[in-house]
Amino acid sequence: MNRKMFLGVLASTVVIAGSTFYLASDTSNFTREDIKTKKTRKLSLSADEEEIMFLASLAPSGHNAQPWFIKYIEPYHWIICNDKTRWLPAVDPHQRETILSIGAFIQNLEFAASSLGYKSDFTLLATTNQDEHVMKVALTKTDYKTKYYIQKIKQRRTVRANYLNKPLKVEDLNYLLSGEFDVFNFIPNTDSNYQIINEQTIESNKLQSYRNPAERELANWIRFSSSEAEKKRDGLTTASMDISGIPGWVVRNFYDKASVMDNKFREQNISNVIKQVSQSAGWMLITSKDNSVASLIETGKQMQRLFLKVHDKNIAMHPMSQILEEPTTLASINQLLGINENIQFMLRIGYVKEYPNPVSLRRAVDKIVQI
Repeated sequence: MNRKMFLGVLASTVVIAGSTFYLASDTSNFTREDIKTKKTRKLSLSADEEEIMFLASLAPSGHNAQPWFIKYIEPYHWIICNDKTRWLPAVDPHQRETILSIGAFIQNLEFAASSLGYKSDFTLLATTNQDEHVMKVALTKTDYKTKYYIQKIKQRRTVRANYLNKPLKVEDLNYLLSGEFDVFNFIPNTDSNYQIINEQTIESNKLQSYRNPAERELANWIRFSSSEAEKKRDGLTTASMDISGIPGWVVRNFYDKASVMDNKFREQNISNVIKQVSQSAGWMLITSKDNSVASLIETGKQMQRLFLKVHDKNIAMHPMSQILEEPTTLASINQLLGINENIQFMLRIGYVKEYPNPVSLRRAVDKIVQI
């Protein structure tokens, strides 16, 4: 969509809103609550197995690509796998982020199993980020349950908009960092490094927005219409991108993959990033000792543990990884910040007045299991 057409659409939406065309159009965001539970094929899974797998799949991933599947060996004995069809080669050419996401999946699985009374025994199988078989898991029934985790896993969501700039309370920060001070680096919005990260985030988004392979990859993972979102149940929707109201209606009905390659779309993305980084209490960085598969999985688990805590304190979190995805900014960020360890996550963090419900979509369990 070019700029002239975009402005024309916006100008006409008030008139269209009362017309037959509007009533026949894609009028509302498609969210997780709209998903029907009907399965496309029958699986011989117990109710507990299916619940654990579904809760594990609520982990975050780049572009919500959900780069995992499960090979079913026997009841409560599975292999967690790396799905190469869901890689993001333009922004994650070495599958670093893929393994981090699988780490978050594994953490959800462990917590979900514990909540239903199972002990998880894990065996690492992968030696590279590209190996299909990542982790073997065996679940054993116990008498102890931790119901505490299920609701946290279901409530977790990425929030992109409407952050407050007020500082984090000391007690809230201590709660978030409890037990993991060595890998979490909080940079408050009063720190000079905060502005450096803001500037580098804007710069890396400019670079990525005008790098055509990255932009085409983004376009392939945006689910513009509700019908596409319902069919695929992955990727980025207007709801998950916090685009609602008339702007959301415009995107669902008038945008497509070609629109993403238009300079107007690229500039709007950069403007959104500038607005986003101006709103937060600070940045949370998560580091690792090295880039081995084991370290990346553990770092993904650490990130997920943090993500499951923030809702308790009405704190939102937004992973913004572009600095680590663009070679130019990646090469300089450690030196600029004075950090020697490997930075794996850059998370914008801050209080929100109201915590929105989770809206990102997930594939049905029968789509992620191979028996």
